[in-house]
Amino acid sequence: MRILIVNTSERTGGAAVAAGRLVEALKNHGVKAKMLVRDKQTDRISTVALGGGWRQLRKFLWERLVIWMNSRFKRERLFSVDIANAGNDITRLPEFQEADLIHLHWINQGMLSLKVIRKILASGKPVVWTMHDMWPCTGICHHARTCTAFHEECGHCPMIYSEKRHDLSTRIFRKKQRLYEAASIHFVTCSHWLEGMARQSALLAHQSVSVIPNPIPTTLFHPMNKKVCRDALQLPTEGKLLLFGSVKLTDKRKGIDYMVEACQLLAKQHPELRETLSIVAVGMHAAELQALVPFKVHQMGYVREEQRLVQIYNAADLYVIPSLDENLPNTIMEAMACGTPCVGFPTGGIPEMIDHLHNGYLTASHDAGQLAEGIYTLLTTPHYDDLSRQAVAKVNASYSESTVAHQYTQLYAQLLKKTL
Repeated sequence: MRILIVNTSERTGGAAVAAGRLVEALKNHGVKAKMLVRDKQTDRISTVALGGGWRQLRKFLWERLVIWMNSRFKRERLFSVDIANAGNDITRLPEFQEADLIHLHWINQGMLSLKVIRKILASGKPVVWTMHDMWPCTGICHHARTCTAFHEECGHCPMIYSEKRHDLSTRIFRKKQRLYEAASIHFVTCSHWLEGMARQSALLAHQSVSVIPNPIPTTLFHPMNKKVCRDALQLPTEGKLLLFGSVKLTDKRKGIDYMVEACQLLAKQHPELRETLSIVAVGMHAAELQALVPFKVHQMGYVREEQRLVQIYNAADLYVIPSLDENLPNTIMEAMACGTPCVGFPTGGIPEMIDHLHNGYLTASHDAGQLAEGIYTLLTTPHYDDLSRQAVAKVNASYSESTVAHQYTQLYAQLLKKTL
């Protein structure tokens, strides 16, 4: 069984991390797996790069230009949508020709076009497509939020400020519809929440959809001595540490406004925390966060090294994730695997990960007051050690490499059997 996993990036973004981990999990499970990417960032021999730097840039820029022109020349949501009008013909590559099955992941921003996906389907090879957001089941957006147009047909797209019934989102929706009608694709969602969204889409009405979570290497992400980790990272050994992270910490989709307000409420309601509580910020623009919150912020920057991430998770007492757009966050999985309870909003697949007051704290709604209450509850609970143990147990039972690899190999075998 030879599997080719296709993703735009090797390491940047949650989908890239999940796809790379799946490759390793499959290899450890006896499956011959390779990863094809546009942006290669490691020296892994199982990852193959497309090459052609300037040609890749041209495809990326052409797509952004078309989106910009159709968004009334506004840039605010330029990366909230994709149209797959340009991409790479991977069907000629030896890695594609040698593969028994093609497994697509996040293939946007010039990696694959809809035209190329049609060629992939025409090859006759079984195709699995893991959805890391809603893009495969909408016209152009990655997260529909409150919009339900994709249930029937996209149009009047708020992401491009459109007032037209038939706009760019309609045209791409219809192209996807014709593409999906031409051949079957087995779609996989990482969460039951996303499965529900997919099944409501008119695009996937006649396609197979199943749920398989992302894997995590529990041999790497595991509990460690908190004091040792804090010493190694030069963090305070006394007091409580809240972990807050995002590629860009000021990204409103990741809940920065709620985080700031929750911290202000904590300092007002529990003034003693001003001396005992601080924040560990992982990501860019941490200096801006320091200016907004009443607690000391320890700026870790953007962290790529997984071993350093493991130390950071273990150094923290809680991981706070007030995101407004999420599927099945790798960060929650990583924190829980390290025994660090999480406080989060009921967004996307987060309620499937955080079991309220069993392994973390899940707010009832997107509310800064509830977020502050959740943080304080877990900081002061006498049952912290139980929460920590249950967090580790949840990850080992649901998201371990062996568990996820077994589910995927069963799916691959079923699809390959149909082609014989």
